[in-house]
Amino acid sequence: MQIFPRSSNAISKASIVGVIVIVATLFWFLMQLQGSPYVTWQGVRKAQPIPFSHQHHVTGLGIDCRYCHTSVETSSFAGIPPTKTCMNCHSQIWTNAQMLEPVRASYRSGESIQWTRVNQLPDFVYFNHSIHIVKGIGCNDCHGPVDQMPLMYQAGSLQMQWCLDCHRDPEKHIRPRDQVFNMRYEQPSSSAPVQIDGVSYSDQESLGAALTKKYQLRTVQDITSCNTCHR
Repeated sequence: MQIFPRSSNAISKASIVGVIVIVATLFWFLMQLQGSPYVTWQGVRKAQPIPFSHQHHVTGLGIDCRYCHTSVETSSFAGIPPTKTCMNCHSQIWTNAQMLEPVRASYRSGESIQWTRVNQLPDFVYFNHSIHIVKGIGCNDCHGPVDQMPLMYQAGSLQMQWCLDCHRDPEKHIRPRDQVFNMRYEQPSSSAPVQIDGVSYSDQESLGAALTKKYQLRTVQDITSCNTCHR
């Protein structure tokens, strides 16, 4: 004996399709949310105790990254400059600027300025600044056009896929070590070749291959293994 009418078959099929569509839509939404600035903070300018402008200090005044970030070449952490570094200049210029009162107060009291970290990786991710510099990865490859940022923001998503895009093909990004801190560095071309050890390179593919060998980069298999970043 038929308990349900024939129309229930169509309703059942429509219900199954509807559930699949709803689940797929929810999954798509969560994936989009996971990669959005709401989660990653990419492109977001976080509030700081002092509106420090990298654009003014780097492009306007020509201050090298290493003047403030002193440990970037030797440590896993780039280092946040102590107040004394700021006061090297600001004890002489802009001495009465109200905007810089937190700097002067920090110097008088000895209490560090509580800057808000812009590029913040999870605790389960190991990252070493010094090894990237030694291997010829430029500051702006990860941090973006810092020299054009009136207020600092996170240029990349800092998600695993973003890191793996470089680790799977490092030759596309590697540059001569003496150009790591050059924020306006351009990859070689036929009109502007790059000289390394007396050899001229007119494209990034050949330069990257040469520098990968010269700087003794580990294999792609090694630098994409889990324990490289998760220790």
